[in-house]
Amino acid sequence: MDVIRLLGIRDTPLSVDEVLAAVGDHAAGGTAIFIGTVREQDHGKPVTRLSYSAHPSAADELRRVAEKVAADFPVTAMAAVHRVGDLGLGDTAVIVAVASPHRDEAFRASRRLIDDLKAQVPIWKHQVFADGATEWVGACE
Repeated sequence: MDVIRLLGIRDTPLSVDEVLAAVGDHAAGGTAIFIGTVREQDHGKPVTRLSYSAHPSAADELRRVAEKVAADFPVTAMAAVHRVGDLGLGDTAVIVAVASPHRDEAFRASRRLIDDLKAQVPIWKHQVFADGATEWVGACE
């Protein structure tokens, strides 16, 4: 059975319950989850809105990143989903979860999964600040 149970880039709200259900595994002694949400400030400036855009290759890159993490860590299950489109303050932008036989492996693999997703998957964030300034961020937050 493939350890990569759920991957996706979606324009609909993300579900923590769906991600946790996807990585549920009786062989796992630990499950680590990271939930990234839209915050009200960035660089000390108030954010009024933001949106995420994905390159057409983003889903393939997400799979490549997940496969590399699965090859490098003894995981039993993993999942990663990222939202695109317009998001409001407090909305969930990204969820990753990893189940492993031991907690340290789950923590390390989930950290690597979110870090590599942010660095390598072509998803861009466009933020609008309260002062009218805008910013494009070249990788996911």
